Amino acid sequence: MSEKVDQEDIEELKAADAKEVHRAVRQEGEAEVNRPAASLLWSGLAAGFAINASLLAEAALHASIGEAPWRTLVVSLGYPIGFVIVVLGRMQFFTESTITAMLPLVTRPSWWTLKRTLRLWGLVILANLAGTALTTFALTHLPMLDASLRDGMVSVSEVILRHDAASTFWTAIPAGFMIASIAWMLPNAREQSFLVIYAITYTVGITGLSHSVVGSAEAFTLLWTGHINVTGALFTQIAPAVLGNLVGGAGLFAVLAHGQVRPEMPDGGSDQ
Repeated sequence: MSEKVDQEDIEELKAADAKEVHRAVRQEGEAEVNRPAASLLWSGLAAGFAINASLLAEAALHASIGEAPWRTLVVSLGYPIGFVIVVLGRMQFFTESTITAMLPLVTRPSWWTLKRTLRLWGLVILANLAGTALTTFALTHLPMLDASLRDGMVSVSEVILRHDAASTFWTAIPAGFMIASIAWMLPNAREQSFLVIYAITYTVGITGLSHSVVGSAEAFTLLWTGHINVTGALFTQIAPAVLGNLVGGAGLFAVLAHGQVRPEMPDGGSDQ
């Protein structure tokens, strides 16, 4: 009896292997692609609202710190806050769905699965962008924040102006890869979920990589305050970041994550 209990304890302590993680993430993706459109839109909109916590936290830190060589390292401590809310709150988030929705597609390829995957991505990114657009408009036009905090939002957002469309696309690829890796690691993260999300997104923040949804909050902030025009916001900042994140998340991470377990999966890639 003691040996049986000990063995059960050992099994609980063991981290899931790649094949088990693949199954967990794939099953989550299968549930997502089959959700009603209204559910995806409302959840995606909530994520678009919540991710602005990253911009607000960075703005607050920026407004409190003077010029210093280490300023970016401290300001970027606020960058993960929105991600923590969105990921742990189980909201629909475009860069997470690049891997969760892609695994069912590469495991059992079909036109039906492709259409459902494209449907999911389209609905979620539109809802995420609607959320960031509405929230940043309210924050910049309604008396919700102190003037110093609104100025901090603009200052933090101006960093994206260093990138043209091409550099936004290229810097979005590693960002998409890294954010997609969160969904892959969470099944094994357990009590360390917060630290995993924080560490990865902080790295994205301090390196200045382009994230489609946070970047859209920054782009809309600059648009609403007259620092860029609609073309610059949509086609220089947001669209290239969406494409780059998709390449990094779905095109690289998801395919590589599937590739490492594909030889061990019978029946055309299914382990069921």
